[in-house]
Parts: sequence; structure tokens; C-alpha cells
Amino acid sequence: MQENNICNGCEDCYPSDKIKEAVCINASRIYDSCSDKDCLEDLHVLLTKPGQCMIDKAVNVRLNDVEVCDVSVGLQPVPFHKGFYAVDMTFYFDVSLDVYMAPNAMPMQVKGLAVFSKRAVLFGSDGSVKIFSSDCSSEPSEQSPVRNCPKAIVQVAEPIPLSARICEHRPKPPMPPFRIPECIMRRYGGEFVAGEAEKEVLVSVGIFTIVQLERNVQMLIPAYDFCIPHKECVTSSEDPCELFSSIDFPTNEFFPSNMPLDQKRHY
Repeated sequence: MQENNICNGCEDCYPSDKIKEAVCINASRIYDSCSDKDCLEDLHVLLTKPGQCMIDKAVNVRLNDVEVCDVSVGLQPVPFHKGFYAVDMTFYFDVSLDVYMAPNAMPMQVKGLAVFSKRAVLFGSDGSVKIFSSDCSSEPSEQSPVRNCPKAIVQVAEPIPLSARICEHRPKPPMPPFRIPECIMRRYGGEFVAGEAEKEVLVSVGIFTIVQLERNVQMLIPAYDFCIPHKECVTSSEDPCELFSSIDFPTNEFFPSNMPLDQKRHY
């Protein structure tokens, strides 16, 4: 009969009969999670005055790159649904545009901001206790209790830039109905143009997200021993040529791979 081995998270695996004790740890347990695939069409790109002046004179625009520069996450209980919480997410996209001032001219790069909001409802269990921690303050009178709510975690893959287009300025461009954080405003060096514009840019972006609610809980787990590292730290070499010699030749970069045979049959 094969021996039942259980991994302890380090390098080695120990058999189950080598458990020394049961220990109680404080860990984050995921109570609920969801994944989503969103195609965000025609997001309005907010621009500063210099960027807007270029767009007003442009004949064409191309979406070069999109990056998630920040995500604001809010959490609030759902009324009449005990244990459920609404996770409000606001995504801030740093949009890089190639702007063409003439049909055959070299493009000029303009940075802008696109904003998208969504909501997800997940189960996060319930708790009515107040949490006090020594991390709050050394003075008991200055400690603030932490509300026993779950923590919302939002994971976002690199967004996929799909398209961009210039259209005539609409009477009231869709400005975000909330205040843009100051740290994001500083990335662009000024206020965004509100309504004084002849043209505006709309972009389409694809994003993949995972949202989860986790809560700190006490869990009883088996313990084998302290996890002591057995590998020595390697000191980096000061010789750059020696470091370069350890890098494999990037053959795949010079020879693009062919389409698999089973995929060719579909065309």
C-alpha cells in the first residue's frame, strides 16, 4: 500500500503519521469569487488641454496601448440579503494613442484616461464583532475598531486594446460622475478638458477580471515542523559577460512558430 504523503509547503513532503501537533492559524479564507470577461465599447477618453488640441486637429487615431493604472474598490452589504455584499469597482485605464495630423505623417503620441465602473454581488459571510489590534496604536484611547467585513480583492489581467476612433464632439461628453483621484490626475499633469472640444476619442478595450471576497478566520491545521530553508542564497556575479553566457540563445525569437496542423484544417 502506498504511503500517504502530505506536502507542508516547503521543499519536502512528510508522511501523515509524522504530524507533530495541530496548530491554530489566522488565515484569509475565500468565501466567494467570480470571473468576468468584459468588452468595453466606446469608452470616452479624457484628455488634458494639450492633448485635446492635437485631437481637434487630427485626421485619424490609433489605439497603441492600454494599461490599468488603478482600481477603486468599494464594499457595502446588500439589504435584506444577509452575508451578501456588493463590490463596486472603478477601473482607470491609461490610454496611449497614436495621433495622425495628416494622412502620411508620422504619428504623435497622446496619453489619456478612460474610466469604467461595474458591480458584482458575492457572498462574504457575516460577522458582528469589532476587531481591535495592537497595530492600530500604542495608546488604547486612540485605537479604532475595525469593522468585521470581508475584504474584496480584484485581479485584472493586462487589458487588450481593440480599437479607437475619432468622432465629433457631443453636446455633453460623458464625464465620470465621481471625483478622479489626485494621484491619477498627477500622471497627466493637469485638469481634463470638460466640454471645450471639437472632437473626442472613443476606445474599445477587452478585460478579464477575478473578484473575490475573503475573510480572516482561525483554522486548525496539522503541523510537521518549522519550515527551514535548505538552499543557500546565490550571490550574483559581478562579471556581466559571465551573466550573459548563462542566458540561453532565444531561438524562438528568430524563427516564428508555424500554425499547428490541426488548426490549419479548419481554414
